Amino acid sequence: MSEHPENNEKSSSSVTNNHVTHLTQHPKLSASERIEEDSGPDDANRNRDTDIRKKQVFKGRYLFWLAYQSVGVIYGDIGTSPLYVYSSTFSSDPSYDDLLGALSLIIWTVTLMVSIKYVLIVLRADDEGEGGTFAIYSLLARYANIARRDPREERSTKMERVDVSSLPTTSKLTRSVIEGSAIVKTASSIGPYNLPCPDGILTPAQSVLGAIQGLRIVDADISTATIVGVSCSILVLLFLVQPFGDCFAPIVILWLGFNLGFGIYNLTKHDHSVLKAFSPSFAVQYLLRNKTDGWKSLGGILLAFTGVEALFADLGAFTRRAIQMSWLCFAYPCLLLAYIGQAAYISDHPEAYSNPFFNAVPPGMFYPSLVVAVLAAVVASQTMVTATFQLLSQIIKLSYFPQVKLVHTSKIFHGQIYIPWVNWLLMVGTIVVTVAYNNTTKLGQAYGVCVILVTFITTSMVSLVALIVWRVHLAIVLLGFLVFGALDGVYLSSALTKVPEGAWFTLVLAVLLSSIFVLWRFGKENQWQAEASDRFAPSEIIDWSHADRQAVKDIVPGLRFTHTFGSAPISAIKGMGIFFDKSGLPNTTPIAFVQFLQKFQAAPAVVVFFHIRPLSIPTVPLEERFAVNRCLGKPTSRVRTQFFRITLRHGYTDEVVDEDLGSQIYGQLRSFLICEGARTDLDSSPEQEIAGLTTPPEPIESMLSGPSSSSSIPASHQEGYRLDRIMEFVPSGRQSLSNHAPRISSEQQERVRRGLLSLVAAYEDQTVYIVGKEQMRIREVDGCELKGWCRRIALAAFLWLRSNTGNKIANLNVDIDKLVEIGFVKVI
Repeated sequence: MSEHPENNEKSSSSVTNNHVTHLTQHPKLSASERIEEDSGPDDANRNRDTDIRKKQVFKGRYLFWLAYQSVGVIYGDIGTSPLYVYSSTFSSDPSYDDLLGALSLIIWTVTLMVSIKYVLIVLRADDEGEGGTFAIYSLLARYANIARRDPREERSTKMERVDVSSLPTTSKLTRSVIEGSAIVKTASSIGPYNLPCPDGILTPAQSVLGAIQGLRIVDADISTATIVGVSCSILVLLFLVQPFGDCFAPIVILWLGFNLGFGIYNLTKHDHSVLKAFSPSFAVQYLLRNKTDGWKSLGGILLAFTGVEALFADLGAFTRRAIQMSWLCFAYPCLLLAYIGQAAYISDHPEAYSNPFFNAVPPGMFYPSLVVAVLAAVVASQTMVTATFQLLSQIIKLSYFPQVKLVHTSKIFHGQIYIPWVNWLLMVGTIVVTVAYNNTTKLGQAYGVCVILVTFITTSMVSLVALIVWRVHLAIVLLGFLVFGALDGVYLSSALTKVPEGAWFTLVLAVLLSSIFVLWRFGKENQWQAEASDRFAPSEIIDWSHADRQAVKDIVPGLRFTHTFGSAPISAIKGMGIFFDKSGLPNTTPIAFVQFLQKFQAAPAVVVFFHIRPLSIPTVPLEERFAVNRCLGKPTSRVRTQFFRITLRHGYTDEVVDEDLGSQIYGQLRSFLICEGARTDLDSSPEQEIAGLTTPPEPIESMLSGPSSSSSIPASHQEGYRLDRIMEFVPSGRQSLSNHAPRISSEQQERVRRGLLSLVAAYEDQTVYIVGKEQMRIREVDGCELKGWCRRIALAAFLWLRSNTGNKIANLNVDIDKLVEIGFVKVI
């Protein structure tokens, strides 16, 4: 894979060396210590506020629009639960007392698990607006040292680990335990992502099958094959329209409105005494009376809150306030009345439990309700698919999965995304599950285990957040954990009894996905460790101290390797070399440049370390995209080689890498040199950032003439510059600089003119893009050590995944004739 973040395949020019070693290693300091040792002002790479993801906050019409959208995306799953909850809870006609007990369990479970636990508590455990179990893990990782981050992601992550003295005793102890225990670290990293993703496969199958089974009310002879076939056709349609998820809100609103209306109708027409179920005593009596059978039936009751995990996972797309409004003001009362109304009908017609929604439909409303139910089932399927996109994007950010293409579907609401490749993979998995299980009773057994395990993991992790991040008193956290943990535990123990009957599928799928995620993370950590050995500050590689020595033939005057790297001279190459830097770490050198120097012992006349930094916003204004600073020293009368570092920040709708990239970089460098020359403090630190520049118009030869230059610069570039003329092209925001132009000495003007001429000469000679092509090899294992061989097998699997999931170099969209790959080997 290439070193460039948008990565690669082949180039027209490729230089590969399979046995690359450093000339010599730094004798004393580690890579990180070397970086710290040489760190200085480096504004182009320093964290900016715009680089760090921030939580979006909306008010007014945008907030109401988000609440409206959230109804269609979030509540399709939990909203279709009335189709199958009672049929999954009872296996025969229920008695009146059992019906009241089940209804009481539904009412209080939905109230406690959804309204109180998730809507009022869990939604606050967001990671800069992102939700889901993995977002909780990411949040904890910002406040406690439990995870190592990708060097590329470190610059967009706001770390908030507070000093020990600022923490209460219990918070301090909790953080010490999770930071010091390898077992706790492993559990906290594996736990978040092993179950939400299977939801994206199980939910569509469960919801669509539940709706299509309503056809048996019309014709009891409809075959299972017909129901499965129709369900699969609808599922294919669902995944085809997945990118247009915001159009589903009217369907869910209509569906929940039907449930609300039918519930009120049945409550007034049939047995309104079921309202007694609001007393939790009926739930307790139900469990005491039915003992083991009552406990096992909880596996059906829990289906009343399936989809609650989507409510949290989709937080990044809708915000907490929008979700709270849509749930408490609309979805929650509609669902309660739906279950109460069905119970009122079943009280008079006990046999109706087998298909509660369609049996309880008011006269004349069957066919309209069937159509709306099918449409709602499609939306329910879309709910967890969307949540899966959100979760996977978080997994990718924390380097537990390869980079895949993310499509942002809104320029206003930044968290709304679509992942094409995952969408089609989920479609195949959902169809396979639909065919294999073929009815909601069997599928519900697998589905329930998945849901309750997610809620239990969420309870545990939010408790840690409460102690470490929110710094809540231990007694309050323990009370909350005992209440909600007990609820989760009761439902989980009941759901696990279904493992032999179909729930094993969920666990197997979760283990498989977890293995892939952990494998990728293990490989990436080994890769980061291997790459760290090549992280040098430019001053550690190149010796600039002899810049005024006499030139000898084609040896660049004064440019040599440092003593650590052998003190060999560095030759001159005409042109401008743009070295892609995937990490963008401050005061480091791109691996591609290090390898280039070691192989050729030469440097282009103008060297640019170029880093692309994507931001989680739609677009970055043109004047804010580029940040330029100088590396090493300034050119002298004998040394014309110039080193720059450029960071290009862009939004997800910006097209920034194209065939015109070289001229854009050239223009930014020219503007930088002009403004740099206008400074009165030219002897201060060279690492000064100048961003948002305009450039003098072409042709350069139209500029006023200046003093002659050294003959080492081509005659075609001898046209000079005068700063008082040049400063006419400095942006208005920097006009204060031009006021100092008359104070600039002729020597300083000559220095600027010389730098500009050198830049022009290099640009007109040639512009070359250099990327690193990294090949990794696994360290040999000594003897028959089991641990070593297990590690080797795991890394071999990682390398296979890496070779088959990397982006291709064609995505760079630069002129392929100007692209060079530098091959190198890393041992992991």
